[in-house]
Amino acid sequence: MTQAAAAEISPREAEVLELVGDHLSNAEIAARLCISIRTVESHVSSLLRKLEVPDRRALARRAPVRGDAVPDRPAAVLPAPLTSFVGRARERAELAALLKEHRQVTAVGPGGVGKTRLALAVAADAAGVYPDGVWFADLVPVTDHGMIAAAVAGALGLGEQPGRDLAESVAAALADRDALVVLDNCEHVLDGVAPFVERLLARCPRLTVLATSRARLMVPFERVYQVPPLSLAAEGDSDAVALFMERAAAVGRPLDAALRGQIAAVCARLDGMALAIELAAARCPTLGLDGIAAALSHPLRMLTGGSRADERHRSVRAALDWSHALLEPADRMLLRRVSVFAAPFTAAAAAEVAGVEEGLVADGLARLAEQSLLVVAAAPGGTEYRALETIRQYAAERLAEAGEPDEVRSRHLRWCLTRATELQAAERPDWRAGFDQVADDLRAALAWAAERPERRADAFGLARRLAELAFTRNLTGESQRRFEQAAALASGPAESAAMLRQAAAVAGCRAAGDDMHRLRIAAATAAREAGDPAGAAVDLATAATMSFRYWATFVRVPSREEALTLMTAARKAAAGGDATAQAAQGDGPAALAAGDPATPAGGGPAALADGGPAALAALALAEAAVVTDAFGAVQGPADNVAVPETIACAERAVELAARTGDPLAESAALDALTCAHIWAGDTFAAAARSRRRVTLLSSLPPSPAVTHELIDALGMVTEAALGAGDVPDACRWARQLDAHPSLAEVGHRAPLMVDALAGNIEEVLAGSVRLLDAWRRAGSPARAHLGPAVAAVAMVHGLRDDHDAQRDWREILDRLDVSPERAHGYAAVFEGMLLLHRGQAREALERMAPEASEVWKWVSWIWHHWYVALRTEAVVLAGDPGARRHVTEARAAVAGNPVAEALVARAAAVLDGDRDALLATADAFDAAGCPYQSARTLLLAGGEHAGRGTAALAALGLAPKAVNIW
Repeated sequence: MTQAAAAEISPREAEVLELVGDHLSNAEIAARLCISIRTVESHVSSLLRKLEVPDRRALARRAPVRGDAVPDRPAAVLPAPLTSFVGRARERAELAALLKEHRQVTAVGPGGVGKTRLALAVAADAAGVYPDGVWFADLVPVTDHGMIAAAVAGALGLGEQPGRDLAESVAAALADRDALVVLDNCEHVLDGVAPFVERLLARCPRLTVLATSRARLMVPFERVYQVPPLSLAAEGDSDAVALFMERAAAVGRPLDAALRGQIAAVCARLDGMALAIELAAARCPTLGLDGIAAALSHPLRMLTGGSRADERHRSVRAALDWSHALLEPADRMLLRRVSVFAAPFTAAAAAEVAGVEEGLVADGLARLAEQSLLVVAAAPGGTEYRALETIRQYAAERLAEAGEPDEVRSRHLRWCLTRATELQAAERPDWRAGFDQVADDLRAALAWAAERPERRADAFGLARRLAELAFTRNLTGESQRRFEQAAALASGPAESAAMLRQAAAVAGCRAAGDDMHRLRIAAATAAREAGDPAGAAVDLATAATMSFRYWATFVRVPSREEALTLMTAARKAAAGGDATAQAAQGDGPAALAAGDPATPAGGGPAALADGGPAALAALALAEAAVVTDAFGAVQGPADNVAVPETIACAERAVELAARTGDPLAESAALDALTCAHIWAGDTFAAAARSRRRVTLLSSLPPSPAVTHELIDALGMVTEAALGAGDVPDACRWARQLDAHPSLAEVGHRAPLMVDALAGNIEEVLAGSVRLLDAWRRAGSPARAHLGPAVAAVAMVHGLRDDHDAQRDWREILDRLDVSPERAHGYAAVFEGMLLLHRGQAREALERMAPEASEVWKWVSWIWHHWYVALRTEAVVLAGDPGARRHVTEARAAVAGNPVAEALVARAAAVLDGDRDALLATADAFDAAGCPYQSARTLLLAGGEHAGRGTAALAALGLAPKAVNIW
């Protein structure tokens, strides 16, 4: 960093830079600094420019470690041990050498040998070797294979990506990184870790993985390093003796060097096992070396591990047995009972779960910590305790021997249910931290309860609460899994159907169309089993609608024939038939009653008098979606010529949905009607319908279904307002959309489009940082729906004369979208606008060569008025002989759109040579919220006005172009 650049960075930017260096997301930085996510984006964008780096990763490398120091490489993201690391020079060198030669190394050894501490030391030493960082993921709290990716993603600071599970997000984030990832304590989830690591290594060619485990992972590329015990020689460099002496000194007086022989004898009895030595050293001030040696000589304790146990396991167990035997009975009881905690816990939590008075528990925890059986740490919520994994497992065995597991785990389950209920009711700013603190315990309690039929009701309640909490925490992948788990634990099919619908809604928020479709069909089956044919009909019809409405979120897009089959099954279910199971099992149309789903004669809405209002509304919406292709789905006809029929179907769906009293059903139907109006070219009707959707949804309490519908509605109302030329409203909706918590990690495409067309250049540059970061973390997928936002960013860089950035974004656009919509729709608008800015009117006219009516489907949507108006300007500035006719036709086509009207009026003023009329359009653009077009008007006016226009463009951050039209 140059001194000039450092001087330009504000104190707040310095704080943001430091947190970017800690690999926090924008949402986490905003929460930490108590500022908005958009403010964070602005600071990140500013830092990228000031430090002249291309992306967020490069920015993280410029973050200071402490003070004003700026490292060339990112600091290792590793936990800080509370005690010093002693010895192991040879082992550190050997393990480091293996990491240089092999992409995956597993440090193997028994519990207590020191695998974790050795791995941490080697990882810290290697931090300078890996340009993209060193990361540490502790798998101890992981209770099921599905949470492995979540633990690693948390270590990397990754949020969820819509349409991609966390394992994919982790692989995508590490795909091009030269980094080291440490996976600690893999042994209890080996079956899940092995495929996860294999997938990472295959996808990430420069990634190195260091695992610690009691058994090897058995994956390709693995190199096993057997972690030996500490060296035992009494004289010279004995690591075991050095460790004992240092730990004993930490809890008492330093030991005399003359005692090294006795210490070596104790360490030899413990086979040089690091954990056993630390436990023995903690007793030295009270027992002395003689007392320790005498206790460890007891033959029964040395054989506690059993005849087939590894000698080193028996030595650790001997030390644990000995430490345990020296405890007071109350402390033994407390140690075994707190073993049920999967995460650090407080004294209050321990008292509740152990069933002991809190004052007594606090004293007991302190004594256990003094004996090195618990680790103590200060936390925002108070002092926290945790047991090392080996000690926790030992204490759990003692819990089983005491016959207490069910009793204690039942209390732990009740504690978890209470904490989950409290979190759901909490509205504190530290809610997020509170959830993170107890999440692993909630998961562990659920795993225990789910295996016990007598706890089924509690397991269902905890699964549902955890699903809801995970959704609010934006852990949507886990939320979906927990809702599905709740469905499996439900007391009956009706309850199961409700949970499956929730899971489908979460899948929708994740942009996981295939899951959304599958879960709705599963809900239909459960509803039928519950004796709810109307509910089954709604689920089946909704599944059919989803396949058209959200087709872009599917990996395998259901065909129109499949959707029609679901509709036929829905009609039968609503009419009291029993086609639900056949549809759910994927039976073809021949297995269902025949009938044309487009007509009442074949069982349409008119034939379903007994189906209930919800079923009628859902079927009407399915007809609008599937039969008349209201949403313009990829599996629909390429040229929908039956627009009046589409509108009529959508209006019928809205009417029936309104009768249900369900705002979500009405919103979905209004979405179909909005799209139908857009296809018909009625931009203003589309904007009105989309505003009505948001009004319906805004007052509803949050839930997965509401969130899914509201985000879609906000995106639509933003784009529809932009299409109608209501830029101020479009900006307002865009800000609301951008601030939605569910989009904190990935953002939304609509705000970028609005800001680009308005001329809010700084907003585009800030938002593009998050868009690019999210897209890269998602694995750079080819998602056509991102095309308009990418084209908008490319145009802005072109307006700024940043040709390198413009080329980079155009290359991204080429990877995203090659559809006709790009050629004749949004890309023509953005590219035409840039060419006009550069004074290349003839090239702009060639780029927008077809009349809008010739390619109606691809320039309808929100682009119709913009296309017509910009093309008219190109016609006039290019000197086309038919310019006057074009102006006349354009006035009629864009009437009511203030921006497009001003564009056409400006073109007419240029054509007429009327400078006063031309200048009047500058005021119109200002009133319409388009500062860029206002400044361009001044440039076109020339003379003394050109200077003002140049200054206005410069204030926007754009490169002015001289345009001479007079």
